[in-house]
Amino acid sequence: QMAAQAFVMGPTVENFEKNIAKYCQVKHAIGMSSGTDALLCALMAYDIGPGDEVIVPTFTFFATAGVVSRLGATPVFADIDPLTYNISPDSLADKITDDTKAIIPVHLYGQMAPMAEIMDIARKYELKVIEDACQSIGASSQIYHATLTTQVDIQLHNIVAGIGICSKITSRVTRIRSVNV
Repeated sequence: QMAAQAFVMGPTVENFEKNIAKYCQVKHAIGMSSGTDALLCALMAYDIGPGDEVIVPTFTFFATAGVVSRLGATPVFADIDPLTYNISPDSLADKITDDTKAIIPVHLYGQMAPMAEIMDIARKYELKVIEDACQSIGASSQIYHATLTTQVDIQLHNIVAGIGICSKITSRVTRIRSVNV
């Protein structure tokens, strides 16, 4: 909005955040400058850093692994399903070590990764899940709905990042706002 001279933040961003939160069916939304920054902030909100491993798919935009490395953590690459190009739960399970802290499944071409299986694995090993839905906004399966760009869902937290980060959990939003780059 040039007339309002609100290039960063301001009423336009507040309106965007309100609409995204409504679309995502959550209490809070945080506008971000990019999907890369949203992934970075989501990882930072979970204190991912040196010594940690984060499992990412082999077929993804370079920022998925790049943000993991930027924080000093190690990206661990899991194979994809050759039919969907999404992360393979079998390969994912084989990559888990004592240092694994999170998984970043990436939904591609409007197709969701097999989230039910991924969440089962995450719960079993007590891992965080940061769901990247940049290419699948609004996609859904019988169980999951990819509402925006990155959805973190463990312990019933629901954080969506990319163009914005959304959450039902006020404390999680407060943490993300504190690391917003």
